[in-house]
Amino acid sequence: MAGFLDRAREQVQQGLNQGKQKLDDVQAQRAGNDLLKQLGAAYYAERRGSGTPDATQQALAALEAHIATHGDGFLRA
Repeated sequence: MAGFLDRAREQVQQGLNQGKQKLDDVQAQRAGNDLLKQLGAAYYAERRGSGTPDATQQALAALEAHIATHGDGFLRA
């Protein structure tokens, strides 16, 4: 009986770990999409004359940092 409980506990732990990984992936994808949207907004504002090149550069740097950490998979989704 103890072996059964140990296996069941292990399977539950694996399920929790997989769920946490999936949640982390979804959150990273959403953050990447938000950064991409911010870059687009900064570029648009710059082109219309109400934004600055510095704001566009900061948005680009934030997006590149996110890509370096989490990869660019969100760009293909």
